[in-house]
Amino acid sequence: MSGEVEEDEERHRQRKLEEALEVKSLRRIVSAYLNYPEAAEEDVRRYERSYKKLPPAHKALLPHYPSKFQSLRRCISINSFFIFNMLQAFEPPLDMSQDEDVCEDQHLDNFQHEHCHSEERNACSHQSPSTSGRMSCCNHSQACSPERTNITNNLTAEEVESEHQHGPISESCGREAEDDEDLAACCGNDVNDSSGNGFPSPHDWLDPSLQLNVPLVDVDKVRCIVRNIVRDWAAEGKRERDQCYKPILEELDALFPNRSKESPPACLVPGAGLGRLALEISCLGFISQGNEFSYYMMICSSFILNHTEAIGQWTIHPWIHSNCNSRSENDQLRPVSIPDIHPASAGITEGFSMCGGDFVEVYNDSSQIGFWDAVVTCFFIDTAHNIIEYIEIISKILKEGGVWINLGPLLYHFADMYGQEDEMSVELSLEDVKKVAFHYGFQLEKEQTIETTYTTNPRSMMQNHYHAAFWTMRKKKASTT
Repeated sequence: MSGEVEEDEERHRQRKLEEALEVKSLRRIVSAYLNYPEAAEEDVRRYERSYKKLPPAHKALLPHYPSKFQSLRRCISINSFFIFNMLQAFEPPLDMSQDEDVCEDQHLDNFQHEHCHSEERNACSHQSPSTSGRMSCCNHSQACSPERTNITNNLTAEEVESEHQHGPISESCGREAEDDEDLAACCGNDVNDSSGNGFPSPHDWLDPSLQLNVPLVDVDKVRCIVRNIVRDWAAEGKRERDQCYKPILEELDALFPNRSKESPPACLVPGAGLGRLALEISCLGFISQGNEFSYYMMICSSFILNHTEAIGQWTIHPWIHSNCNSRSENDQLRPVSIPDIHPASAGITEGFSMCGGDFVEVYNDSSQIGFWDAVVTCFFIDTAHNIIEYIEIISKILKEGGVWINLGPLLYHFADMYGQEDEMSVELSLEDVKKVAFHYGFQLEKEQTIETTYTTNPRSMMQNHYHAAFWTMRKKKASTT
C-alpha cells in the first residue's frame, strides 16, 4: 500500500512540475509580447544614434529622418495597442500567479521551439471559432477529436465590445514623445485609441511583478507573429494564400465531392499556425481541426478567431522592424488592416476546432487511430525532430483510403542546433521522405512543385522563394484474403 501512495505522490509531483514548467514558459511568452514596445523603441533609439553620428553635410541630405523616427514610434504604438488588447482577451489555461520555485533551474526549450525559417516560419495555437464565433479548445495534454472540444471563453458580447475598440491609435502618441520616459508612458497603458479610450485594465496575471526580462530572441518571435498575421488574415497575404492554400483546398474539394452535412469528412491540419487554412477547410464543409504547438500563435489565433467583430477591425504595421530592402519609407511604414474576413461569419462547419499541443504527443494516441479522412500538412513536416515519426503517425490516424495532402519545403527546423548534442534532427531528402511514406502504406496519386514565398513583404526588394513539394498520397486499404 505504501508503494501505491508513493507512486501517487510521485505522479502528483510530476504533474505539478510539468504545470509549473508550462506556467513559466507561458509567462515568458507573455513577457515577450509585453516587452515588444520597449524592444522596438530601443531599435528606434539605435537608428537615431547612427543618424546623429553622421557628418553635418551627410545629415543635411536626410532632413526627413527625425520625422521618420517619430512615424516609427507611432507605428510601434499601434502594434502595441493590438498586442495589449490581444493579451487582455487571453484566458490562461493555468494559474499564472503560482510560485515558480518548484521548477527552478529547469529549462523550457522543449516548450518554446518556433518554426521560423528565414523570416521565422511558423509558431502556435490552442483554440478556434465554433459556429457561434467562440473558440473551441482541446486540452493539449489529451488526444483531441472534434467530439471532445469544449468552449473556453467566458466573455460576454458586451465585455468583448468594451475591450476591443475599433479604429487606429491617436497619432499624438509617439509624435509628441520627446524623451524616453514620455515614450515609455506612450507605449504602455496610456496609449489611446481614436476615441480616447485607454487600454483595458490588465488581468491579475498581467501584473508587472510577474513580467520577466526575456532575451531579444523572444521578442523577435513576436515580430514573427505580426508578419504571420499578414499571411493568414490580411488582404496583402492573399497572394501567398493562393500559392499555398488554394491548391490544397482545390484538391480537397475534388477528392471529397459528395460531402454530407449529416456526416462530413474529418480533416486534420497539423501546424495550423494562426488558423486560416483550417478555417477555409471548415468552410468547404469538412469537420476541420487545426493543431498548433506554439503559445505565441495560440494567443494570437484565439484573439482573431474569437474576438473579431468586424472586417478590418485592427491596424498593424508589420514591416517597420527592418530597414533593409525597402523601396520607400511609405512601403516600410504602410498600415495593414486585419482581418480581411469576419471568421465567425465565414461559413464554418459545425465541429471546427483548434487543438494546442505537440503533434506527436497529442495524436500518437489509440483514440486517433483511423479517425481522420484527410490530413493536410502545409509548411509543417520539416518541423520534426524525427520526420519518420511524423509520417508514421499520419499513416496511423488516417482511415484506410484516407488522403494526405502536403505542401512545403524541407527546411529542417532543428538542423542548425549547433552545440546542442542532445538535440535530435533527422534530415531526409525529398526522395527519402517519399520512400518512408511508401513504407507506411501510402501510394502517390499526385505530385508537383509549387513556387511560393512565406511571410514575405510583397514590396521588399528581396524575396525568398521556395520550390515547395506538393503531393497527394492515399493510404492503401488493407488487402483482404
